[in-house]
Amino acid sequence: MVSMKTKQATAWNQILKMVSNKVDKHTFECFFEGIELDEVTDNQVTLVVPSSLAKQFFSHSVDASNTLKDAISNVYGHDYQNISYLTPDEAKLLRNHSELKKVTSYGEPQTNSHFFSNCKINPNYTFDNFVVGDCNRDAVRASLLIANSPGVAYNPLFIYSKSGLGKTHLLHSIANFYLEKHPKAKVLYITSDAFIDEFVKYVKGSQESQSLKDYFSDVDLLLVDDIQFLSDKTKTAEMFFYIFSQLFNNGHQIVLTSDRHPKDLKGLEERLVSRFYMGLSVNMQSPDTDTLLEILKRKIVSRGLDLKKFDPEGLIFIAEKFSHNVRELEGALNRLLFSLSSNENKYVSLDEVKATFSYLQGIESNDKKNLSEDDVIDEVARYYHLNSEIIKSKNRKAQVALARRIAMYLCRYLLQSSLKTIGKVFSRDHSTVITAVSKVEKELKTNTLMLKAVSDIKKSLKAA
Repeated sequence: MVSMKTKQATAWNQILKMVSNKVDKHTFECFFEGIELDEVTDNQVTLVVPSSLAKQFFSHSVDASNTLKDAISNVYGHDYQNISYLTPDEAKLLRNHSELKKVTSYGEPQTNSHFFSNCKINPNYTFDNFVVGDCNRDAVRASLLIANSPGVAYNPLFIYSKSGLGKTHLLHSIANFYLEKHPKAKVLYITSDAFIDEFVKYVKGSQESQSLKDYFSDVDLLLVDDIQFLSDKTKTAEMFFYIFSQLFNNGHQIVLTSDRHPKDLKGLEERLVSRFYMGLSVNMQSPDTDTLLEILKRKIVSRGLDLKKFDPEGLIFIAEKFSHNVRELEGALNRLLFSLSSNENKYVSLDEVKATFSYLQGIESNDKKNLSEDDVIDEVARYYHLNSEIIKSKNRKAQVALARRIAMYLCRYLLQSSLKTIGKVFSRDHSTVITAVSKVEKELKTNTLMLKAVSDIKKSLKAA
């Protein structure tokens, strides 16, 4: 009987042969030839690359990574999207760490589960259903890296953002991803409030059967939500400092979330805050319209509703009007669905969406009564010293393209013009208009020159 190890070696030789036919000889010998296949699961392939340079190469080269993915998928007959690259030292560290793990049940504390009994890992929060955009891409990449190789790099991982942007979802995604590969690991998700409550109970003597410090000693992966609530809780923070140091020194991964950057945390000892700087801090920004639109669509589908029964313009309208965070967006969807509860099978038009949210001020812009799309284009043309017709043309010069995007943006937000109408005016398709408007929306957050231009053009239009 052929052993599993032999089968794996044979499969990997086939993969390398396929790769060698698709890349040049020098690249193959430098980066591909020394790779070893470490582990293959249902959704994950782990490879050991010869050096940190090789790891960096595969992490940054999309073509090289896709070449490997295609070859692996062809040989194994399964589409593997997740490939983890480890250096020999990282692989050795992970193997040694795995051998020391104690047997636990999936996602549950090993013993004395009365601690944090209300802090459960939500199986519905995964990387697969987390919508990735420019606003959160770095946080997702860092979370995936941690989930693949906890305790190896970026410890702790500190994710910060305003409320409602997906920090909690990412924490649970990390937990679920890691537990899928290591079901016997001890993974603990808690909130800062829960930690404070357990500490108070412990101090009062209601948890005498076990030390709170000992409880954390064999946690492989600790995920703490809203760490800012430990501020001004001196004794509780001291206990957390001890637990943090214990886990960190033993090479166990810690992931923290907060509503602010570590440097802005007040009421915490400097020695604790300084520990938060040791790893990696990543920010999550407010989502742009494209990201909110995708989130909205997924939430509709997740409720078993037919996306085709919702006017795309209506969905974009909701994404634009409720853009502060995902919770606000979901609340708007709930309100819409409630208003339609008497007839769930009807087609939801843009007019019906607007009627649902007519209580909002500014749904219908007063400027729309007096201005047209051509008025906006003419004013943008005057501002940039261009001809109106060239803005509507196919000319791709940088100055013209910039003016065109701003004109589309103002038509959309100042006049509330539909995407179809804007597309017709500029002889562009629906997706081109969305891309242009979203690009301006993003740039306005950081580009002061564009912000001034848009402001000046708006003033001119209102004065006209």
